[in-house]
Amino acid sequence: MAKKVLVVDDSALMRKHIGSLLKDAGFDVILARNGQEAVEMVLASNPDVVTLDINMPEMDGLTALSQIMTARPTPTVMVSSLTNKGALATLEALAMGAVDYVAKPGGTISLSIDTIADSLVAKVKAAATAQVKGLRSRTQVTAPPVQRKPALNRIPDARKHASNSFGLVLIGVSTGGPRTLEEILPLLPADFSWPVLVVQHMPASFTAPFAVRMNSLCRLHVKEAAAIEDIQPGTIYIARGGSDMAVSERAGRLIITSKPESSKYLWHPSVDVLVASALDHVSADRLIGVQLTGMGYDGAETMAELKRRGGRTIAESEDTAVIFGMPKELIGRGGATTILPSGKIASQIDRWLR
Repeated sequence: MAKKVLVVDDSALMRKHIGSLLKDAGFDVILARNGQEAVEMVLASNPDVVTLDINMPEMDGLTALSQIMTARPTPTVMVSSLTNKGALATLEALAMGAVDYVAKPGGTISLSIDTIADSLVAKVKAAATAQVKGLRSRTQVTAPPVQRKPALNRIPDARKHASNSFGLVLIGVSTGGPRTLEEILPLLPADFSWPVLVVQHMPASFTAPFAVRMNSLCRLHVKEAAAIEDIQPGTIYIARGGSDMAVSERAGRLIITSKPESSKYLWHPSVDVLVASALDHVSADRLIGVQLTGMGYDGAETMAELKRRGGRTIAESEDTAVIFGMPKELIGRGGATTILPSGKIASQIDRWLR
């Protein structure tokens, strides 16, 4: 039986084009013109997936999403602009429980809709199999009030990477990642000393706002990784969209570098690039790899290699993963030291460092 998709957009042309794309992909499509209609149709028709525009009259997408996730949590793919404002709204939607997002085409819709066709269909198909997490309040993801630890002045020395006092945490994540990271990173304690390098598959216009959002939630300092910078202890780095983050050395010190996206890899920023580069410069027993929710297999083989060389890895369990693809691939390669739900990952990482 065909999966049912509710397409919500105030533009009749967008509804028509998105609906046609999904019908051609085998979905049963129903349409709504605004957020109010969307909420009513979710309750009346019980769709398998919703595509939801953010900017609409009468009731906007965020308000509608809030009501949907409260009344009948349903896998939802947001249709968003790539502006800074659109990025902030999309991140809020992901935190509220949306599974994923696609960039809304600019210019003439009939000419630009094809640019998102493959991505839209793939993400709606994935959403139809996703595990949905219902609405939660912001207080549920915010770390308890603490005195944030002052930034440490020392810079990790690549020549001393065997020291017990230094190592790297490498996190790979894709679909469902923003909300999952909000369930993990705020739980790291203020005195957590290892740098944390995060690769979240995300476009360039989203990673800086995402880093700002995470910084407001975490005890540790969170920032978007610059093109080239020294890796500082107790700092969380978000890979910059539109490039790949890699670990390198300069004057005997570990640094982050941003490399142009390579056609060798399917997903960007690339988890495989990060983990492979870290293994080139840091002993595997000083690395912790964490593979979280997402489609595909990015990072699975390199994290499995990390474990084979004596490092430790965590795969998010199927119980909490929005999309179990990436963790499942790591587990299937025998690359998971342990398999944990998202809520227990931070405490496990912290115990390994104590």
